[in-house]
Amino acid sequence: MKMNSTDNLIRLSNGQVLSKETIDGDIATINFGPTHPATHGIFQNILTVDGEKILNSVQTVGYIHRAFEKLAERRPYNQITPITDRLNYCSSPINNLGWHMTVEKLLGVSVPKRVDYMRVIIMELARIADHLICDSIIGVDTGALTSFFYPFSEREKIYELYEEMCGARLTTNIGRIGGFDKDFNPVFHQKLKEFMRTFPAAFEEWNGMLERNRIFMDRTRGAGPISAERALAYGFTGPNLRAAGVDYDVRVMHPYASYEDFDFIIPVGVNGDTYDRFMVRQEEIRQSFRIIEQAYNNLPEGAFHAEVPEFFLPDKKDVYNNMEALIYHFKIIMGESEVPVGEVYHSVEGGNGELGYYLISDGGRSPYRLQFRRPCFIYYQAYPEMITGSNISDAVITLSSINVIAGELDA
Repeated sequence: MKMNSTDNLIRLSNGQVLSKETIDGDIATINFGPTHPATHGIFQNILTVDGEKILNSVQTVGYIHRAFEKLAERRPYNQITPITDRLNYCSSPINNLGWHMTVEKLLGVSVPKRVDYMRVIIMELARIADHLICDSIIGVDTGALTSFFYPFSEREKIYELYEEMCGARLTTNIGRIGGFDKDFNPVFHQKLKEFMRTFPAAFEEWNGMLERNRIFMDRTRGAGPISAERALAYGFTGPNLRAAGVDYDVRVMHPYASYEDFDFIIPVGVNGDTYDRFMVRQEEIRQSFRIIEQAYNNLPEGAFHAEVPEFFLPDKKDVYNNMEALIYHFKIIMGESEVPVGEVYHSVEGGNGELGYYLISDGGRSPYRLQFRRPCFIYYQAYPEMITGSNISDAVITLSSINVIAGELDA
């Protein structure tokens, strides 16, 4: 900021001009991040404050330096899945399966109905885990530490289901192009049934700690609001857009993985503030549970992968005993499978909004160009507008409620 000597005005770094008469005290510039624990990640926001009131905010991205897109452009298609894990790592299975569906779209592959339903179950479990983390952290930032620890046991059950499918918990690398490498096993069925039995009551008990808690409501209502018009102008999607009153959901507008088979509602808010974002995610958890029940109770019979031997790794026992399987295994691992020339875009409803993959193939072993549509990168642009005029404490809970995941900022 600098002083205008002629008009005795203060001009901030964003071009905003303030009169000295409107300032209560001394203006200060402070760092909110990049390593402050309240930022929940490697974010830096340079705040210009008048006491506790925020006059201006300039955010900085670029601390992760992962170069996901360029890494992906130098790897065979099946080896890109672990890279997608590192985007929104709170719901990485959605990233994995969204990538597989993008490649299948390029290849013109249709997967069995059972694969669709299995994917829906895994993705909705991931959505529940993602929202549990986000909403419990909002509680922490309003002083309710118990609300963070309470849902741990139910989230742990989801991670155990991941482990049964792929052996991993956080960055999962789950599934394959064409489906899954194995079917749901008896232990998975047992653990999923246990989760379906215990989760509703545990969730409602946890929800009761916050939803009608007077302190929580007073701290979150009116904090970090954004209108539907401004949210659309910025390119918001997901819970943050729906909290502003726009009922856009990729699962409904552009169905994939047989989502058109399931009955669920799209919750929307009114004010687009922190409380609405919390409430939208809470209701989405209930709706995700409804979808899981429908998918599991109507799980079709059939194969757990499509017949695409050029991209689907054969069983290890077949590789050891069958020459054709050995050849396919070699071609897939070495990236020698033929890929058609083409240009596709496919999106899924990620934990934070529309997660898209724009893929251009020139027929080579790796994508010619791959761009990720990362919802966090898009809506983080609005953060300064959402917190200007509020107190520093509101900036903390606003950042939590829009759920910025650092892995989605630098791709």
